[in-house]
Amino acid sequence: MGVPSNELDNPQNFGERSGSTISLNKLDRQITSYEKVVELLSHDATYQKDVSLGKRIGFYKLGKELGSGNFSKVKLGLHVLTKEKVAVKIMDKSKMDQKSQKLLQREIENMDVMHHPNIVRLFELVETFSKIYLSMEFAGGGELYHYVIQNNCLPEDEAKRLFAQVLSAVIHMHENGIIHRDIKAENVFFAAPNWVKLGDFGFSTEITPGEMLNTFCGSPPYAAPELFKDKSYQGDFVDIWALGILLYFMVVGNTPFRGESVAELKKQILNGYFTFPETASPFFQDLVNGILKQDPITRYSLIDVQNHYWLSKEHFPVEFEKYSLTPSEQELAEKEDVRAIWTTLHSLGISAEMMTEASSKGVRSAIVGTYRIILCQVQSKDEQMKKDLLAKNMAQKLEEEKNLQQQNGVSLKRKQLMKRTSKLCTIL
Repeated sequence: MGVPSNELDNPQNFGERSGSTISLNKLDRQITSYEKVVELLSHDATYQKDVSLGKRIGFYKLGKELGSGNFSKVKLGLHVLTKEKVAVKIMDKSKMDQKSQKLLQREIENMDVMHHPNIVRLFELVETFSKIYLSMEFAGGGELYHYVIQNNCLPEDEAKRLFAQVLSAVIHMHENGIIHRDIKAENVFFAAPNWVKLGDFGFSTEITPGEMLNTFCGSPPYAAPELFKDKSYQGDFVDIWALGILLYFMVVGNTPFRGESVAELKKQILNGYFTFPETASPFFQDLVNGILKQDPITRYSLIDVQNHYWLSKEHFPVEFEKYSLTPSEQELAEKEDVRAIWTTLHSLGISAEMMTEASSKGVRSAIVGTYRIILCQVQSKDEQMKKDLLAKNMAQKLEEEKNLQQQNGVSLKRKQLMKRTSKLCTIL
């Protein structure tokens, strides 16, 4: 007989804590939340029916469709153990050729490498006879593309904050030898107001320093000129060019190169001529011109972009600290985040012994997937605290600048009044 599914809504806390340390292997032998889900997977008729209807898979309850592609669609998911909303990418294996299978394998491997607050994270892979499911971090605020279109364009101060986050994400990727190859506003997603994440790594690839690539990838409006005229190209230069197009789009509201056809667009990109609106600041123009140079060798590097005056007052998020799936007792005692992760895992019924056994399966393990979701929750809380502190500091800074401007304004008015009074006295 299956366990009633409504029992999953009331997970119990199991395990033991002693002072600041947690016993990883001692679990209360009462049935745990994890065991309840495993029971459902194996024996519950209602659950099995939901699976056949596409309403559930593994530890996930599936909801509304968020988007679709040629051989895939993305649905909103709920991880039943952690109650975390996720995005589940569902791929039909019968529609995938050898090339698309290779791209998917790269996407999985590359997402596995990255640990950054502005990059969508991969939690778990579930595979059935006919489909592949990727559970990923859910950024539910919509695409940057739609946000810009709805607002016509973004003020430079707002664009700076968002662009600094995307730039930080790309720096993290390149430092780990990963090239995105499809950077565009449609692949940048809002996780919260003023907080974005770079996603969709379907065209990403791993490279060695100086390695040349020869496959045309990405969206034509964001394509670098060397993609149209050279047999091979350096991936990092192509990503940097795409960042320049993205930045221009954010501030201006359209891309710098446009055409009725790909042939016309190619002609415009190779010509290299574009203009700025009168409202664009000189520093913004200088930065974009430095990125969108025809010669990739003279194009600004990522560090050049980061150090540019236009971004001099911006915060650049750094990569997350990497934690072991099987922490030592010392790490458990010394690191608050590690304790928080294992307190939650323990409450769900997942022990260190279970994690050790599951670790070899990596992304294909439901236990590892649960760990990654909890890790994301813990690190997101830490990141939110940093964002709140940053916002507070920025607000204080703006208030100080406002007060200074007011003081300067008062001083100027006094000087002007003194001048007028002096002239009047002279006349008299």
